[in-house]
This record gives sequence, C-alpha cells and structure tokens, in this order.
Amino acid sequence: MHLAYPAVLAALLFCTGLYGVLARRNAILVLMSVELMLNAVNLNLVAFDVWLRDALHAGQALTLFTIAIAAAEIGIGLAIVLMVYRNRGTSDVDRLRDTAEGHEPGPHAPNGQSAPNHQSEVTA
Repeated sequence: MHLAYPAVLAALLFCTGLYGVLARRNAILVLMSVELMLNAVNLNLVAFDVWLRDALHAGQALTLFTIAIAAAEIGIGLAIVLMVYRNRGTSDVDRLRDTAEGHEPGPHAPNGQSAPNHQSEVTA
C-alpha cells in the first residue's frame, strides 16, 4: 500500500476541519470540525502503523484511545453548548465571546436594577 493516498486524504480532512474551526460561527459546527480533525489524525495513525508493519500495532491502539477521548469530548462539548444555548438563546461563537468580554451589557443587573452602560471614551 502506498502511504501517499491515506496521507493526502488525511491532509485534506484536516484542512477541511481547520477551515471549519476558523470560519464557522455555530458552536456545534466547530465541534464537528474538531472531530473531523481528530479523524484525520486517526487515519494517519493507522496508515503509518500498517506502513511500518508494527508488531504491537501501537498506531491502532492509540487510535482506539483517541476515539474514546473524542467521544467524551463531543459529549461534554454538546452538553456545554446546549446549556449555553438555553441560557443565552444562541450558539454563535462570536456573539458568546463578545458577551463574555463585556461588550454587550445586559438589560438588567443580577439584583434587578438596570445595569450601567460602561463605554470607554474614544480619543482622537
């Protein structure tokens, strides 16, 4: 088996996942892109294991551990995304980052009073 075929396929999968992480705004699509990147790594691990004819099959064993960790990551990640969606009403990554940094003050403070509008002065 030529090593170039799975290596090129893994590179294309990884680049597609990287594009998805950098370009997407939806948190679920970002998690799916991370999974695509992990699958590209798994493909490389198995391809190199077969190519090197490893007697212990270390690449395949490491792939099984990676699959288990990816399953736990997607389970916890989806739980976090669902809780954020329930609390904020959106799963837009850019909007969530802006609210975490304090760019969009909420309409009410936690104690029921209206929140002050903190805007920094722009000097020319």
